[in-house]
Amino acid sequence: MRTPRAVGPTARALLAMLMLAVLAACASGGKKASELERMQYMYSAAIRWGDFEGAWNLVDPDVREAQPMTDLQFQRYEQVQISGYRELAAQSDGETAVREVRIGVINRHTMAERTVRYSEQWRYDEAAGRWWLTGGLPDLWGGE
Repeated sequence: MRTPRAVGPTARALLAMLMLAVLAACASGGKKASELERMQYMYSAAIRWGDFEGAWNLVDPDVREAQPMTDLQFQRYEQVQISGYRELAAQSDGETAVREVRIGVINRHTMAERTVRYSEQWRYDEAAGRWWLTGGLPDLWGGE
């Protein structure tokens, strides 16, 4: 049976540096993940409460500039009431994330309820240190 060798001061210092690097990586990944959860919560809360202008502020600025929303488009969202917002699946690689949700939608004029499946796509903006929604607001009318 072999006896274990004593670890020298150089090896201990190297091991300590390695452990610190691993902990820092875990902490930054954990911070990104918790920030993603926070942004997704803010977005889903805005949608649930019918605050589509607030939700629009969480959309990537490049998308907002390329595809600006008109007053008429925002008025169209006033015609519906959100009755449910449920996450079906989610995945993230640390830089991008996708979340599948089911949204319950009630037409305020007919009181008819239906469900819409929506795929949120998120990206992490390293410079801003935050997540942005890249797909715009959900299409609650099926392209009509």
